[in-house]
Amino acid sequence: MHFELISHDKSSKARAGLLHTDHGVIETPIFMPVGTGGSVKGVHQKELSEDIHAQIILGNTYHLFLRPGTEIIEKAGGLHKFISWDRPMLTDSGGYQVYSLSGSRKINEEGVKFQSHIDGSYHFFTPERAIEIQRSIGADIIMAFDECTPYPCDYNYAKKSMQMTHRWLHRCFEAFNATESKYGYNQSLFPIVQGSTYKDLRTESAETIASFGAEGNAIGGLSVGEPEDELYEMTEHVCAILPSDKPRYLMGVGTPKNLLECIALGIDMFDCVMPSRNARHGMLFTENGTINIKNEKWATDFSPIDSESPVWVDQVYSKAYLRHLIKTGENLGIQIATIHNLSFYLRLMKEAREKIKLGEFSPWKEKMVKQLSQRL
Repeated sequence: MHFELISHDKSSKARAGLLHTDHGVIETPIFMPVGTGGSVKGVHQKELSEDIHAQIILGNTYHLFLRPGTEIIEKAGGLHKFISWDRPMLTDSGGYQVYSLSGSRKINEEGVKFQSHIDGSYHFFTPERAIEIQRSIGADIIMAFDECTPYPCDYNYAKKSMQMTHRWLHRCFEAFNATESKYGYNQSLFPIVQGSTYKDLRTESAETIASFGAEGNAIGGLSVGEPEDELYEMTEHVCAILPSDKPRYLMGVGTPKNLLECIALGIDMFDCVMPSRNARHGMLFTENGTINIKNEKWATDFSPIDSESPVWVDQVYSKAYLRHLIKTGENLGIQIATIHNLSFYLRLMKEAREKIKLGEFSPWKEKMVKQLSQRL
């Protein structure tokens, strides 16, 4: 894998690039739809590629480990073949579940013991086990095992957690370097910057992560409840330390506004469940603001879902019909809303790339942030 920078914005840190992988080239900045258990909820892989234009999707190590399990994935020839997806893929390490399963896990130096949310069975993840599982899943980009601290977080706890994450990172790279890809193509391991919202810890973590010389680097532990200004402050601070010739991946972020603001700070890659999760609850993102399609005002609005969208579902179906489907719990409504939201996110990234190349990103970003923040 290698990263090729092709353009920089004149008045911000935004940049456009090409991330070359064995499953194809990814144009950055890019948003990656989340396919937790081998599926982006509500959409077919054909829709992901042809309507949404996803260049890369995510899988979740914790969920795929529990179901269907690595034995089945290996027998299928890896997750790409199992789900019929021939483009790049990224897997997280399960570290975020360490954070989200706070009531049913125990952390120590060796790793994390956790209880399955499915059947209550107990399992133990170590840095080595996280690498082994991700080798079996077979994503192009795999993540180091880390602990994501909550917000707010006590300084001493954040420091100890960060230092343990760094020790785990050494073990991750040892396990990664001692093994090979199982399916005949290259995998890249990204380390993750931690340190909560403490600038000195973020500095130490970013410098440590940069010293590994990985093919890309991630920023974790943000978008966990902290104010937006702290999200932006920490992101800007870390981007100034991480190497500029490697892709920077901000994990779990966020709203369309968040994406544009963080692109301006130097971020290249994003993922978030927001566009698909919000779609299931009738929240639609558009260029002119956010729509709650459940509101009564849309009940007799027979105009297209989004007349500015080139995606066929937005042109064929009306707001009134989509509201009816969502209100009555029809699966088709979730499918239409998810295609709409994800395609909007990917179009927003495409336009950001074009504006960076034209040298027009900053004024466009300022205009878009105001529009995107509106409730329609």
